[in-house]
Amino acid sequence: MSEFDIRQAVPQKQDSTSSQSLKGEIADASAEISQRARDALRASKDVARDKFKEASGAAAEVAEGASDHFRDKTQEQQRSGADIIDRLAGNIRQAAHAFENDAPFAARGINSSADYVEDAAEKIRNGTFRDLVDGASDFAKRQPAAFLGLSVLAGFAAVRFFRASEKHTASSQQEDV
Repeated sequence: MSEFDIRQAVPQKQDSTSSQSLKGEIADASAEISQRARDALRASKDVARDKFKEASGAAAEVAEGASDHFRDKTQEQQRSGADIIDRLAGNIRQAAHAFENDAPFAARGINSSADYVEDAAEKIRNGTFRDLVDGASDFAKRQPAAFLGLSVLAGFAAVRFFRASEKHTASSQQEDV
């Protein structure tokens, strides 16, 4: 082997060592990048989980606030409806009073319907809408003729009530002029 051959052999060995060293560094860098990527993914996943929990908590608070507001408004409307129905029962009683002299039997029936309407007002005020519907449905199944009669009487009383309200509103508007 000539000196030229030896020189070429040595750099080839150095190139081979250098290549092995470079491969090792690339492998180490690749392992480090993979580890950092796993760590970043884990951290991202943790942050996402925390943000999701925060969002879920905020959504639950909003839903609870909306539910409370809806419940308050519903109760307010429930009380208002019960008051209107109480006034309707009073008007039904006034109608019954008008029939006492001429048709006492009808007056008793109308008073019974006023009792039913007052009971319904109390159920509305103190119960749920479902309780009222169930009660009316049960009554209609047990006493269909009475239910129909009460419905007609309630309609009669409602018409009378609304006509009286119209006259009262018209007279108060004329006084304002």
